[in-house]
Amino acid sequence: MSPGGDVGGRQPHAVRSALSVLEEVARAGPGVTAKQISAALGLPRATTYRLVNLLVQDEYLVRLPDLSGFALGHRVTLLASNAVPDREREAAEILAGMRGRIRAGVHLASFRDGRLELVDVDPDFPVTAAALADPPEIGADPGAAALGLLPAAGAVERYVVCVGQPGYGSLAAAVRDDAGVLVAGVALAVPAPRLEDPAGLYALVHDDIERLRAVLTQG
Repeated sequence: MSPGGDVGGRQPHAVRSALSVLEEVARAGPGVTAKQISAALGLPRATTYRLVNLLVQDEYLVRLPDLSGFALGHRVTLLASNAVPDREREAAEILAGMRGRIRAGVHLASFRDGRLELVDVDPDFPVTAAALADPPEIGADPGAAALGLLPAAGAVERYVVCVGQPGYGSLAAAVRDDAGVLVAGVALAVPAPRLEDPAGLYALVHDDIERLRAVLTQG
């Protein structure tokens, strides 16, 4: 995967396999294991582990802090940033600014057709380690995380709060269009004591949420 060397012989096949691994991690989401990747792609386990290790070495993948699995690395984000529409790029820049200012996991979810989908997961605070359930778990138990509570919140409610795993919780801020329809949510995954003043926590991101609303609901 590193620069240098001739691309010949079996290398094109290895490149295709590596790309397949990246696609599977993107499809499965943060926390997918090498064993799961191997099973999904039908690759030998030894080959999968070798590819995953190379991709981690070259920063296309990252290991989650709790070592439970893998997520896409910043070099994938760098590649994608030049291919995404302006709207997604602007939203990513807003989220990056929030992550630089706030000591919390900052995650963006969309609510297309009423279905919650995590679309930008904070790489430094993976979902599985930040009091947010994995997407399937949120769908099965909406009360498992603040994001899952947003659809039932009133149209005038700016945020909801949920204490998740022991010691942690999340505040989810609603992003609504001009008609009050929920289009997205931003979750701040924080230690539980920070949720004792939810209004103060929300005030830290209010302007960012308004900027996101302008970006995500533009025509």
